[in-house]
Amino acid sequence: MKLFKTLAIDDPGRLVFGRAAHPLKTRRGLTIGGGLVHPELNFTLPVMEISASTFPEIRRIYHDVAEDACRRALELECEGFVVELEFLIEMTQNPAWCGELTAIVDEVLESHFAARGLKSAVRATPNDLRELVRPPLMRSGEHFENMLRAFESCAEQGAELLSVESTGGKEVHDEALLNADTASVVFALGVLGYRDMTFLWARIKDVASRLGVTPAGDTACGFGNTAMVLAEKGFIPKVFAAVVRAMSAVRSLAAYEQGAAGPGKDCAYENVVLKALTGFPMSMEGKTAACAHSSPVGNIMAAACDLWSNESVQNVKLLGGMAPTVSLEQLIYDCRLMNTAARKGQAEVLQGMFVDSDYGRDPQSVVLAPRNAIRLAKVIAAADGPYRATRDAGLEAVAILRQAEPEFPGLIPAREKPWLDRVEKALASLPDNEDDFIAQHISVIEKGKFLPKEYGLN
Repeated sequence: MKLFKTLAIDDPGRLVFGRAAHPLKTRRGLTIGGGLVHPELNFTLPVMEISASTFPEIRRIYHDVAEDACRRALELECEGFVVELEFLIEMTQNPAWCGELTAIVDEVLESHFAARGLKSAVRATPNDLRELVRPPLMRSGEHFENMLRAFESCAEQGAELLSVESTGGKEVHDEALLNADTASVVFALGVLGYRDMTFLWARIKDVASRLGVTPAGDTACGFGNTAMVLAEKGFIPKVFAAVVRAMSAVRSLAAYEQGAAGPGKDCAYENVVLKALTGFPMSMEGKTAACAHSSPVGNIMAAACDLWSNESVQNVKLLGGMAPTVSLEQLIYDCRLMNTAARKGQAEVLQGMFVDSDYGRDPQSVVLAPRNAIRLAKVIAAADGPYRATRDAGLEAVAILRQAEPEFPGLIPAREKPWLDRVEKALASLPDNEDDFIAQHISVIEKGKFLPKEYGLN
């Protein structure tokens, strides 16, 4: 287990798009984090039944999307790209389907590499099936075994990068978010989520090592992104969501402690903090992911990306062509701009514009700016254990927001200022000792909400 107690990148100017302290080279020659930003295309099916009877059509869709993407990438003189395959529930329940679809896409990519030198890689992201049952079984059972078999099947059939949107602790976190219950959020992220990540990623690393592929990274999508979306809709305070975002970095870091080497998954907005801590390349999403969901940080997320992703788009017909190909074209032009700035020695200038165009418009933009991500990374590195790191990251996020407010008077609406005080008070009142916190908090969670033994708790 590797602990990140010093920062790999401690200068905001070096926490920049296209450059990672530890670049990753794929087998078809695509270097991620080595000086250029590359597109990461993510697509999904149109609304349709997923079953054995429709699987021939699904195979055709995956083949055609990959072919059309390669064609357009070559037309636009794209050096290379990553295709992420986010497998749906029904696919992950049939691990062989995941492998078959991976093989179809990888064969298309390989043919274009052999014929035209188009560099590429496949990221496979099986679904975390464990949350289908509540309270979930996190360490055993059919859902867990199918997920692991899906990883194996994908790696055997050509996927070089393995990722997942893991959900450990979500059964507690969902209700904690809606209640704006700070202590329960800390429990879900820093105790349950971290323990589940540690357990799960040790096993993903084992699969990757046996099959010679890269364990890439996880995402706090079901935690930080859920908070962000709820805040955008006015269901919870935006300042609370921003503090949750900062704290979510600790549970996502566990993947790298267990051997993940990037690129971190696109929907992990906390990746900017993880890049500062680990130096591994990271995928990000922003304005060009509006096809999947909106966010208040469409530009600032490009500031430190190594892959630039569209998140996910259905394979439907648009006026400009099929939606995945249209998304790839948009990503290619975004990357072309970033790479031109880098070649001209202007990467930091463009990075500053990405940051300044969003900064101060929403609490999320403040905590995710490179200079503040480094502050959060330093606090996490200095903390004694994941619980205290989660708590301390939350307190640092509060301090960051308070310091930014005088420059941006509208950053924290008057109705939310009491919430910032409330969150800070709740965090400051938590005990220093993790065992004390667990003993204190486990009794207040509704009995049957989660299974302690599934997280290694008595």
